[in-house]
Formats: sequence, structure tokens, C-alpha cells
Amino acid sequence: MDLGVEGNDQWWFNLRTQTVEQGPGDANAERMGPYSSKFDAETALARAQARGEQWDADDDR
Repeated sequence: MDLGVEGNDQWWFNLRTQTVEQGPGDANAERMGPYSSKFDAETALARAQARGEQWDADDDR
């Protein structure tokens, strides 16, 4: 996915450490991203959880 950001400008949420990283870090299998802002990376897990809950609610209909 091309977000229009290059190299160290990318932000990631590390699932193993539960922290936000910028640039190279753990393997991508252990991270969510890349994101173009630190805020997007910080809120990535909460957004994913909310989407999952919404999909579950939709399935219950």
C-alpha cells in the first residue's frame, strides 16, 4: 500500500511491544502500518478493534 510517504517518515504500531515506531523496526508481521502520522499509528489498534466489533454486530443481525 503506497501512502505517499518514504522511509523513516512512516509510522507503525508494534503489536509485540504495544508501542509506536517510526521507520525501520520489527518485522512487518508484528506491526500494523505504515501510517503517515504518529496519531494514526497510535490509534490503529483501537480503530481495528472498533471495526471488528462493528462487523460482529452486523453479523448478529
